[in-house]
Amino acid sequence: MPADYKNILDNLATAVLVLSPELKVRYLNPAAENLLETSITRIKDFSICDMFVESADALKTLLASSKNGQSYTKREAEFMLASGTRFTVDYSVSSIGTEPCDLLMELQSRDRLLRISREEDIISQQETTRILVRGMAHEIKNPLGGIRGAAQLLDRELNDEGQREYTRVIIDEADRLRGLVDRMLGPNRALRLAPTNIHEVLERVRTLLEAESRHRLVFERDYDPSLPELNGDKEQLIQAFLNIARNAMEAAFEHTDRSASPEPPTIMFRTRALRQFTIGHHRYRLVCRVDVIDNGPGIPAELLQNVFYPMISGRANGTGLGLSITQSIIGQHHGLVECESEPGRTNFIIFLPLEETT
Repeated sequence: MPADYKNILDNLATAVLVLSPELKVRYLNPAAENLLETSITRIKDFSICDMFVESADALKTLLASSKNGQSYTKREAEFMLASGTRFTVDYSVSSIGTEPCDLLMELQSRDRLLRISREEDIISQQETTRILVRGMAHEIKNPLGGIRGAAQLLDRELNDEGQREYTRVIIDEADRLRGLVDRMLGPNRALRLAPTNIHEVLERVRTLLEAESRHRLVFERDYDPSLPELNGDKEQLIQAFLNIARNAMEAAFEHTDRSASPEPPTIMFRTRALRQFTIGHHRYRLVCRVDVIDNGPGIPAELLQNVFYPMISGRANGTGLGLSITQSIIGQHHGLVECESEPGRTNFIIFLPLEETT
């Protein structure tokens, strides 16, 4: 490659690869090295097929482009790093030289855009849920109050103990429904913010679940000790993480019981610091990422997109309120909860700002 062209490519922000007609890597510019987390010295003469997570037809199209010089663009293709991490890109292919020719491949990472779009959907979903639940709570609580009051008056007038038993059932059920509505609304007190160590929160959750599971649950911890304290409500954060971890515990036990898996029910807590990270519409200098990972059966695909809505649950005895409340608590801390799931591995990812926006 001529030196002047190489200088231009080396200074581009766009990731660029040059491939031989056999689809072997001949050149990476620095932007491509950053994106692929490797260097040209490590993967020179490696086949691009080793990095693609693509169909055979997509690779045939690449080879055909080398033979006929046809340029084209592919949307949302998957690459896989040596670490096993996958990421999504758009790429454009152009021919260089005579046929069969080298190929110039330009990569544009889509992961950040897809994540921002997904976060906006979650935030919009959360706001819609909040408005819907508050409106529904108002409509339910008013008649419930009337029903309970009428039952109390009737209870005082009745002399037959057998008949009074029915009025008490009405009062108890009205109280139960009111409690359910209050839980749907989430915490009804303002945050009590104070410097909070996220690892103390996670350790409290671990201690509680170890007691609940009678030490049948295996905990793995991978903490970043450099994380500073965050400004949060410790008790509410414990409740938020407990909701997630308890769901994970129940899923892991259910999976082990049904499949007779040799792996014990396991939950991992992992923490990491992210710098210059965007949550919703705000960019923060420093963000804490917490992963709560279980080895349960996974969340069905039809539930995954709606898992944070109230009353959505994959378990027969679940109320579907825990994750909705968790999203509300984390949202009050200006954070966000996401979920990735496949059979044998479900990961709830919690982002919490550690420093102010930039």
